[in-house]
Amino acid sequence: MIKTVVKVEGMACSMCEAHVNDAVRGAFPVDKVTSSHSKGETVILSKEPLDETALRAVIDGSGYGAGSVTVAPYEKKGFFHFGK
Repeated sequence: MIKTVVKVEGMACSMCEAHVNDAVRGAFPVDKVTSSHSKGETVILSKEPLDETALRAVIDGSGYGAGSVTVAPYEKKGFFHFGK
């Protein structure tokens, strides 16, 4: 799994978060998308790395500004991951 974090400018409410989430889901095969207007970011989990240029275009096209993009491997932690 790949975790992509995009800083997004212009989100002001939960509807803004939903617009960004829907735009990303419609353009890419993702497992999970979560946006936060208070943090100003969108977190995307996917099986394959996303094309950063296309991702920026999708977010910019939805009326918001895509800022920095951070990509890192993601490993889901199970319920009993404590002490490992």
